[in-house]
Amino acid sequence: MKAAEALVQIMVKEGIQDAFGIPGAGINAVYQYLKDAPISHYCMRHEEACTHAADAYYRASHRIALAICTSGPGATNFVTGMYTAYIDSIPLLAITGQANSWQLGMDPFQCVDIAKICAPVAKKTYCVTDPRTIPQVLREAFYLMRSGRPGPVLIDLPLDVQQAQIEFDIDGYEPLPIKKQAPDMRRIEEAADLLSAAKAPVIVMGGGVTLSESEEDVIELAELLQIPVITTYMAKGGIPVEHPLNAGHAGIQVGQPVGNKVFLDSDVVLGVGCRFSDRHTGDLKVYRGERKFIHVDVSEEQIGKVFQPDLAIVADAKLAVRALIDTAKARGMKPVNPERARSVAPLREKLARKTHYDTCPIMPHRVLEEVDRAFDADTMFTTGCGITQIWSGQLQKIDKPRRYLPSGGAGTLGYEVPAAFGAKVADPAHYSVTVVGDFGFTFMGEEIAVSAAFQKPIIVVILNNAYLGLIRQNQRGAYGYEYAVDMPYNQDGTIDYVKVAEGYGCVAERVFTPEDLAAALRRAKGSGRTYVIDAVCVKEQLCDMGGSLANVKSFAPQDA
Repeated sequence: MKAAEALVQIMVKEGIQDAFGIPGAGINAVYQYLKDAPISHYCMRHEEACTHAADAYYRASHRIALAICTSGPGATNFVTGMYTAYIDSIPLLAITGQANSWQLGMDPFQCVDIAKICAPVAKKTYCVTDPRTIPQVLREAFYLMRSGRPGPVLIDLPLDVQQAQIEFDIDGYEPLPIKKQAPDMRRIEEAADLLSAAKAPVIVMGGGVTLSESEEDVIELAELLQIPVITTYMAKGGIPVEHPLNAGHAGIQVGQPVGNKVFLDSDVVLGVGCRFSDRHTGDLKVYRGERKFIHVDVSEEQIGKVFQPDLAIVADAKLAVRALIDTAKARGMKPVNPERARSVAPLREKLARKTHYDTCPIMPHRVLEEVDRAFDADTMFTTGCGITQIWSGQLQKIDKPRRYLPSGGAGTLGYEVPAAFGAKVADPAHYSVTVVGDFGFTFMGEEIAVSAAFQKPIIVVILNNAYLGLIRQNQRGAYGYEYAVDMPYNQDGTIDYVKVAEGYGCVAERVFTPEDLAAALRRAKGSGRTYVIDAVCVKEQLCDMGGSLANVKSFAPQDA
């Protein structure tokens, strides 16, 4: 059979059910077999959107999707999405077309070394020049995507390789088994020693906990020892909002006052599946202080990348936490500081940021309050970058894992809308919502057309402040000037997002008051259509942020 047919058969056997792509001459030999496969294909409007949709698809369902496109500029448009997935440890299979193998190095039309370009932002990339290796390459690719620290893989396929005849029988193909790494029990015992000796321990739940589906295990450990749980941005929703041990986020941007305080008051930190990235830690001298750190991560390369912990445990998060639970029970370990644990819930309420503003134009905080009120705990939310993303991370209340699907490490404008669509494809039974800035909407906003065309409705809430808000805040705060960041035309009628949305087959409206927004959200939920709400907001509101966990400054008015 042709190598392209074998490729499609393998993808089906490995569990691919959905593909986000754009056909082209360089990949049409694969599409010939994709068209009759039990794989649903969604034709996107930009190649970058293919990768973002496949990315969020996995975040929502923990199933791998396919992103597929043609050669040259089609392939290079995959780079941003590959990076977005790679930094957040999200597996996706990217397949790109290529010129004939005998043309490589001759600069033919739309020929670019995409395997080399994407190598730094993928677990592995391949340019297949021997069609007989297709089964071996696919088997390894799916193994790499799923094992250890997950991530994306790219396979570049020259056109003659796609069409070559190979000997292949799908019945003889078996996926490689995935073995999860167990912890070194001596280090588990050392971790138990450190926690037993602590006076004010805290658990930092990272995105690796979500990827390993070990949220309940971390909560069980926290309840057993009565240790407060701080979530990183990537783990938002990993512990229920009202859980008595939920100490919110810590961080210099998407952190919360309660999380920062609980962290700063701690003496031993158990970080599980977290990267200790800069927006979480801020000033490392303040973050580290005199605390002892236990770092659990599946990737040995991650240990010590930012700072050397006192104890490192290289293991699957779920296996490590289960081992800690078993060890604590076997030792008869008791809660270290029950009084501190009981203080978390009252402190969370006391330090909560205000969101109920009645101003017109609408305060951004109120937008997030109305969004939270409108949707249930099963709703999926996507967000990309900028001041809107920071408000979302600070203020949105997410009660379940895999319901908040942000671009974390990359902070990618343009991720929001195609990601919401990919999540909806993965989980069509629940609402998929993105809250995006007016500028951010112009990045990949055309993908609402895909949502409308395939009748997979998403809801887009544009937080329209007519500014590049975060960039303005950085210019003014760090450099003392403001330039090229104001966009008055986004509110004065020159730019009309309602007409844009309607032109793409969606329903849309513009709102000016909190009451109008609440009513619009009800209409959006009941419409069964892709729905865009342009919420006109206060223009120059700043977001809370700072250089360290100890000096995050609040810019929100308390008396409005």
